[in-house]
Amino acid sequence: MIGIMRRRLSTEQRRAQLLTIGAELFARRPYEDVWIDEVADIAEVSRGLLYHYFPSKRAFFLAIVEAEGAKLLQASAPDPTLPPLDQLKAGLEIYIGYAERHPDGFRVAHQAAATDDDLHRIQRSRITALRDRILAGLSAVTTVDEQTRIAVTGWLAFVPVAILEWLDDPAITRDELCDLCARTLWAAAGLRPA
Repeated sequence: MIGIMRRRLSTEQRRAQLLTIGAELFARRPYEDVWIDEVADIAEVSRGLLYHYFPSKRAFFLAIVEAEGAKLLQASAPDPTLPPLDQLKAGLEIYIGYAERHPDGFRVAHQAAATDDDLHRIQRSRITALRDRILAGLSAVTTVDEQTRIAVTGWLAFVPVAILEWLDDPAITRDELCDLCARTLWAAAGLRPA
């Protein structure tokens, strides 16, 4: 019998591979329907090796949520050559597109954060980074004060709820959803779209 030659990955590559496999599985199925053995089988590693990187299924899931959030934050970085409203819409397009491609994972990450302290901590960190990014963009077109900061923070809670509603009942187009979210922030910040 001829054995299959496995490629040896560095620690960072192996961890990234496991996170990618886990993200794909958790995006398609609920948490309780994803098995560590399945992840190990797909990665062609032992269950013990997976537990070497992540001490529990929960730790694995939290690492995936954190990694996916970081990817989304990086992918939605604003293009400084665009006007602020266009920067916002471009970021929203990426965020909505992610939710559209991974509806189950998007639901799990946002709904579980309401009742899970660790997920809430990860989400708060991402929200703070997004809020600061948006406030920096808004400072080019308006005075940013405490009211603006609170309005942006509230808007960041509105957007995932609007996306979840749209995923459940897409009564408007994706472009209309993006425009609605952008106009809502502009209104909350006391601005009028140009």
